[in-house]
Amino acid sequence: MVSCGNRDSIRFIVQHKMIDCIVTTAGGVEEDLIKCLSPTFIGDFELKGSTLREDGINRIGNLLVPNNNYCKFEDWVMPILDKMLEEQKFKKNVSWTPSEIIERLGLEINDEQSICYWAAKNKIPIFCPALTDGSLGDMMYFHSFRKPGLIIDILRDLRRLNTMAVKAANSGIIIVGGGVIKHHICNANLMRNGADFAVYLNTACEYDGSDSGARPDEAVSWGKIKASASPVKIYGDATLILPLLVGETFAKRYHNKKNLNVTNIREDFCPIP
Repeated sequence: MVSCGNRDSIRFIVQHKMIDCIVTTAGGVEEDLIKCLSPTFIGDFELKGSTLREDGINRIGNLLVPNNNYCKFEDWVMPILDKMLEEQKFKKNVSWTPSEIIERLGLEINDEQSICYWAAKNKIPIFCPALTDGSLGDMMYFHSFRKPGLIIDILRDLRRLNTMAVKAANSGIIIVGGGVIKHHICNANLMRNGADFAVYLNTACEYDGSDSGARPDEAVSWGKIKASASPVKIYGDATLILPLLVGETFAKRYHNKKNLNVTNIREDFCPIP
């Protein structure tokens, strides 16, 4: 979702503190950071894989990411992993959770275009139950040979996410895409007897056998969405629909509130006779 162009929509929500947390794949983290280091290019879905391979270019749908982008990412992230390992060694009983690693990377990137930057700045945790499944995992794999010993504690993040759900007065979930992140978010809401609100946005159908294809009513049967809720599943292209949803909800609320505040200030300092 970050690779395909939804990055700015997600960043807007995080920048203006309109959500409590994010659950994402490793790609959502690393592509956000890599785009701060080097650009992604528009190509075509039909470009030949073998030709791109010879040219050192990786295809994500109709987007093109040169190998050099990942080289820059490696040069940037390795020294950070070195520092994190040193901090772990000098402090007893210290390990890193995926959300803490992502927060650290967000602070280090220091780029206002980044989702991770705003999440770190606003103390919004980004959970990633499959952090090693991607380029970031490759970097950790390489690092484990160069300087072994970095410990990642997934269970502590699980406790943190589930506790956030349990303690929430109300819980609303927006699932863009699916897979591991969809199940992880829904399962956290199982701990509180279900989410109060739920919106699914993807193109998956039940007959494809994927978790992404499961309809909200299936989650109701598990206690992951409350029976009293009115969940919605939108079958559609998230690259088209998510920006529209954000524009008509989060962005509209933000700008209406901003305009109201400006009006109030004007009336306070320039009272209408």
